Amino acid sequence: MIYSNIGNGEKLMTVTIYDVAREAGVSMATVSRVVNNNPNVKPQTRKKVYEAIERLGYRPNAVARGLASKKTTTVGVIIPDISNPTVAEVARGIEDIANMYHYNIILCNADRRKEKEIRVINTLLEKQVDGLLFMGGKVTDDHLKAFQSSTVPIVLCATSDEKRSVPSVDIDHELAAYDAVRALIERGHRKIGMISGTLEDLTQNFMRFQGYRRALEEAGLEFREEYVRIGNSRYESGIEVMNYFLQLPDRPTAILAANDEMAIGAIHTMQDNGLSVPGDISIIGIDNVRIASMVRPRLTTVAQPMYDIGAVSMRLLTKLMKNEHVEEPRVILPHELILRDSVGTV
Repeated sequence: MIYSNIGNGEKLMTVTIYDVAREAGVSMATVSRVVNNNPNVKPQTRKKVYEAIERLGYRPNAVARGLASKKTTTVGVIIPDISNPTVAEVARGIEDIANMYHYNIILCNADRRKEKEIRVINTLLEKQVDGLLFMGGKVTDDHLKAFQSSTVPIVLCATSDEKRSVPSVDIDHELAAYDAVRALIERGHRKIGMISGTLEDLTQNFMRFQGYRRALEEAGLEFREEYVRIGNSRYESGIEVMNYFLQLPDRPTAILAANDEMAIGAIHTMQDNGLSVPGDISIIGIDNVRIASMVRPRLTTVAQPMYDIGAVSMRLLTKLMKNEHVEEPRVILPHELILRDSVGTV
């Protein structure tokens, strides 16, 4: 460590590339080549530099390295809600592939607020990241404007824009909801309700609502407005909407919740009212979060391949950052219906 005596105490000084070069007895250019993994350095010299780095506790400055190489090997990841259980699995997929290709991650939580998302996008670009992964909800014109100002590649993760103008990795949300409702219809259900997320999100919640409606129409079942209520994707809104359904004189025999968290809220409301799932009402969710298999009854749900969405998004971004050929910039991954205990027959 390098210290300087200031006043009555010692103050820790930042170790620079100059200090490492002096310690190793080489030029600063040689240290720079070692730090940036340039192969044109003799093994013995490389060893001397690494030993000096270790002795001095030198930490290369990513931004400074980026100025020299025009690359920081850093990727910015914007997530909508760090408390969302699906986010952790997506982030794990992102990080595993990032590590494989020697990229570092800056993870930023945007709290599902558009203004904060735009601000974080601009902040990450100012930090000279090599690419951005945006894992949000609705992609607005303001988002697209911020993306267009970027000089680095951007990939949408678990979402997409309406115009399909930005590379993305997602599932077919309309088909996922359609398959869930078809599973209910095949088990004899004719009065099927839905706890939806906000329909302003045209790429996810609205498409799930469209899938719900298409399944009803293809089966010749009436679409009833009183059977659809909007939640906010939280457990508490599942409770609130389920209480509404229980007050209906002609209540549904089955409920599709737009995510597992609201579905679990609905299950607990049923149990709190002395009712049985699926005996009185069947409930099905979407996402397949880990707790879906822990609640009782275990939740039937449509699984999104969250880890794969993260991993494929990061791999797509690495290709774009390295200017490699990308055959299909908009990737749709398969979903899977997971049949457990919360859906019965009528």
